[in-house]
Amino acid sequence: MLKVACIGAGYFSQFHFEGWQRLDGVALVGVTNRDRAKAEATGLPVFGDLPTMLAEAQPDILDIITAPAGHADAIRAGIANGVRAIICQKPFCADLEEAEAMTNAAEAAGIPLIVHENFRFQPWYRAIKSALEAGRIGTPLQATFRLRPGDGQGPDAYLARQPYFQQMPRFLVHETGVHFIDTARFLFGDPVAVYADLRRVNPVIAGEDAGFVLMDHPGGVRVLFDGNRCIDHAATNPRRTMGEALIEGTAGVLSLYGSGAVTLRAHGAQTEEEILAPDPSPNFGGDCTHLLQAHVARALRAGARIENTARDYLTVMRTEQAVYASAAEQRKLALAT
Repeated sequence: MLKVACIGAGYFSQFHFEGWQRLDGVALVGVTNRDRAKAEATGLPVFGDLPTMLAEAQPDILDIITAPAGHADAIRAGIANGVRAIICQKPFCADLEEAEAMTNAAEAAGIPLIVHENFRFQPWYRAIKSALEAGRIGTPLQATFRLRPGDGQGPDAYLARQPYFQQMPRFLVHETGVHFIDTARFLFGDPVAVYADLRRVNPVIAGEDAGFVLMDHPGGVRVLFDGNRCIDHAATNPRRTMGEALIEGTAGVLSLYGSGAVTLRAHGAQTEEEILAPDPSPNFGGDCTHLLQAHVARALRAGARIENTARDYLTVMRTEQAVYASAAEQRKLALAT
């Protein structure tokens, strides 16, 4: 039995709690939150603070579901208590320097530190990865991710769900675009150069909410992240896939639709083959939170490799930095390899 304790009971925590509760051999043993009423509303055992929860519940896994400002202290507390693993939400830590320090500290203690970057666990991207590895589209040439949640219009944008979005000085890439940076890495390897053109469409928010990011990947693959939070796409649930995607190669094209379906059209063909049916799950992003949690639990039990370690995720953060620098300098920037 793996015991899991959580810090944080904000909007997205509901997907964490529900995901853990569906895992066999996992027990949620506690939650703590600055607003105790929110913690009590979860129905889980509530603790007044993190040190008390760690000392009394003795969890195997600490799941950090708080804002970045609190990540370092929570990670330090988990390390001091000797938990078996720590999972931390993204954006990861307050900045890159802090993220590097926490990564080093966890590694020195021999404790896996995993960033909760869940888009790569969405079933459609797993299906696309399998198709690429099977050579279904030949040599990959380019990919386009079109972020179109349609939730960013008007003065009340984001207020009902995540109101802090309006105050973030860096928004589109820092909060959402990192998902696609990591997904592109999962599919094509680490980017070697970036070019970005970012803008703000809705004047009520502080940061950018639209833009283009072009990434060069090994083997000549080019990836375009085309994001605009004010525009939607054809989907009964715009947050299921958050948009659409095309993965294009010499022998065919993979298409991701807002339903979660993935199709393959062979080069020269007029029809598409469905390689993944529309997603029936009512849970966020094809149940990707639960799928990440299941991956971590399996890996801990088997002593296997864990995806999205903090060390690995530093590449995403460095790429993000380069994206903002490129937009500011209006030029293409090479990334350290």
